[in-house]
Amino acid sequence: MKDEESGNRLGAYLRARRELVSPAQAGIPPGTNRRVPGLRREEVALLAGISPDYYLRLERGRDTNPSPQVLSSLARVLRLDDVERAYLLSLTAGRPRAPRRRRPERVPDRVHQLLAHLPVPAFVEGRAFDVLASNPPALAFSPRLRPGLNRLRSLFLDPEEQAFQQDWETAAVDFVAALRTTIGDDTDDPRFVELVGELSLSSARFRTLWARHDVRALDGGTTTVHHPVVGELRLHRDKLPVDDVILVVYYPDKDSPSDEKLRLLTTLTA
Repeated sequence: MKDEESGNRLGAYLRARRELVSPAQAGIPPGTNRRVPGLRREEVALLAGISPDYYLRLERGRDTNPSPQVLSSLARVLRLDDVERAYLLSLTAGRPRAPRRRRPERVPDRVHQLLAHLPVPAFVEGRAFDVLASNPPALAFSPRLRPGLNRLRSLFLDPEEQAFQQDWETAAVDFVAALRTTIGDDTDDPRFVELVGELSLSSARFRTLWARHDVRALDGGTTTVHHPVVGELRLHRDKLPVDDVILVVYYPDKDSPSDEKLRLLTTLTA
């Protein structure tokens, strides 16, 4: 965390990912006298084909522009997927940061009209998972989808949301990783600073997950929730970019038990 706060984001990421790779995963005998979780620095250097001194310079922020070959070797040793590899590349000094225009997040009028016509839960979220707009089925699905609330904050600080999620731990891991991916190199954005600061102070689990430096895209998928009125709902989720915001739609398989329950729920709350 200190490296990240001081601007050494590359070093912080390398250390976090190194600690998540077990010796067994790297093909190294575990031994009986390991004082660090995951791999040692010298083991990463050996497996990546670079000197231990050079790897130490990378972790300590003394070299912020390693070659693509070095980054590729480190990505292989640290078992990074495509999203994580792209994130690693974005942390090097050789990639200039594009100027950003922080325009207020606004829901287009046509999206408000679309929300009003959709018969399934749908809402609009911003980059930091702030709910910007939602339709009546979304509020029937979850009152925490009300505009002005933040989905990540609800996930970590609201007991009702934690009970709502069938697999809260997976949801927490995915949301934190998606937030870090969304932030990218925009680490001084006031909204991100405020949100990460609040959750770091209020949630030990968030602090642990944030320190892992996981990155991934939170796109479509299928989720199961426990609704307090109609019980278990299994819904698909699609996320559709619209201008600078994201339209999120939840929908069931046609004529499934969840389809019947969702239609009943919408009728009860109409």
